[in-house]
Amino acid sequence: MSEENCDHNCDACGEEGCKSRKIEKLKPHPETKIGKTIAIVSGKGGVGKTMVTSLLGAELSKKGHSVAIMDADVTGPSIPQAFGVKGQAVGDENGIFAMKTKHDLRLMSVNCLLDNASDPVLWRGPLIANLVGQLYTNVIYGEVEYFLIDMPPGTGDVPLTVFQQIPVDGVIIVASPQELVSMIVEKAVNMCKMMKIPLLGLVENMAYVQCPHCGEKIKIYGDDKSAEVAKRYGIPLLDELPIDPILSSATDKGEIEEVEKTFLPKATEKIIKL
Repeated sequence: MSEENCDHNCDACGEEGCKSRKIEKLKPHPETKIGKTIAIVSGKGGVGKTMVTSLLGAELSKKGHSVAIMDADVTGPSIPQAFGVKGQAVGDENGIFAMKTKHDLRLMSVNCLLDNASDPVLWRGPLIANLVGQLYTNVIYGEVEYFLIDMPPGTGDVPLTVFQQIPVDGVIIVASPQELVSMIVEKAVNMCKMMKIPLLGLVENMAYVQCPHCGEKIKIYGDDKSAEVAKRYGIPLLDELPIDPILSSATDKGEIEEVEKTFLPKATEKIIKL
């Protein structure tokens, strides 16, 4: 975009090399060393994005990799619940220390900063986006191979902040099979393409129910559209997550790290091969 045509609305601009852009890249805390950063996104809420983020973190950790998760879904934080992490984070004059799970996975969420985890965060978008930036810059995560960001749904202030100011190495999009949601997936795909963020692939949640007797996969929502969307945009459909009481129970009990079955093998390997 030429300077004479620039409206100086940098937050909504995806133009690289624009001389009018004043957006500064954020740097992690000096005591934080990050290998690869992966954002997990969805076009709408309720499709299991946090479930996928939690499983990816747990499965990467089981393979011997050091992992940290930043919960960027400030108004709907649930990462600490999935890992059974309670209480408030502590810090010193150098910064805030990330919370640790039972298996030494590091995480930070706004819930770790509130007096009561049930207190709502009644802030407008720019304040929330600023907080997300601080969760990245002011928190000491230590040295981790993989840094996962659980994004809020949609294409608002926080995704813009993350994609413009944090060096993201790849994005995994989470979707469910319904046709409406598949249309919304296209918005998420297009957002990543406009922001020039590498798309690693798609994970379809609630894809099927598996019969406990014969093992047949029953697609209760009918033929899915997510595979069509993935093919249309030339990105792989990495994994299909079933509707499984094991997962919902583990999340409710804060025991996502205790799930023995591997649910996201392709997505996990995709991240490792980056």
